[in-house]
Amino acid sequence: MIVNAVPSLHRLASEVWKPLALLFMWDCAVTITYYLLPFTAPQLPLTLFGSALALFLGFRSNSSYQRWWEGRILWGAMINASRSLARSTRNFLPDPEARDLKREIVKRQIAYVNALRLQLRRQPIDASVTDHLEERDKGLALARANPANGLLDSTGRRIDLARRQGWIDTIQQTQMEAVLVDMANAQGGMERLKNTPLPVQYRFLPTFFTHLFCVLLPIGLVETLGFATPLGSTIAGLMFLAVLRIGDDLVDPFANSVHDVPLSAMCRTIEIDLSQSIGDAAPEPRTPERGVLW
Repeated sequence: MIVNAVPSLHRLASEVWKPLALLFMWDCAVTITYYLLPFTAPQLPLTLFGSALALFLGFRSNSSYQRWWEGRILWGAMINASRSLARSTRNFLPDPEARDLKREIVKRQIAYVNALRLQLRRQPIDASVTDHLEERDKGLALARANPANGLLDSTGRRIDLARRQGWIDTIQQTQMEAVLVDMANAQGGMERLKNTPLPVQYRFLPTFFTHLFCVLLPIGLVETLGFATPLGSTIAGLMFLAVLRIGDDLVDPFANSVHDVPLSAMCRTIEIDLSQSIGDAAPEPRTPERGVLW
């Protein structure tokens, strides 16, 4: 997630220079052709076309932002549920009998959120997960098709073990299971966002009409702007291309790009809170790197 108040000009240029260069060359070609060949440029309804396209792109950008914001809300719920699980584990399980189980449940929760982060970003399981697991567990839950769900299931089994050992009663078990249900619901929502793209009409038609508008723009403006057509047409096209790109950047909030939800920072927040809850040393919070919080 970009956290700088002012966007980086270098980053902006790296993302738009290719389509902008093509657009500028096309604008120059149209302008040169208009002055070299005796033809009259057709009167195109650019105002009507541009207004309709702006509404279309605005609706698409809003839909993309809703997906991004929903992803942030779901991860906010995951942070709260993780804290609730750690608090219930610390308060319900007795010391010293269940001290090891208490630590194991909290550490597994740290491993769980990191495993979920890696799954959503299509990255392999790494030390951020395995370092928080017992050696016997690294080949069990992580071997499943959905490692994060496997870790959540095994946490539920450990809560049931605590009930069978008499360390918690059924009411306390129900309260802790309700927190796991909240996590499962949040994970399901994240997977839905990741695995369900925008409909093809939302992806193809805005791209097609934006590029068509940029092609027609200098033809409709050349008689009015004259030699200034490349500059005016390129600036106008840039605005539409930028809105189109915004929708592309926000549509997947877990894409591991500079525009996505800062999953690494939120997992680190969970790790800090949960480590401190069991008296372990906590790592430092993540800080932005070149204006980007990952």
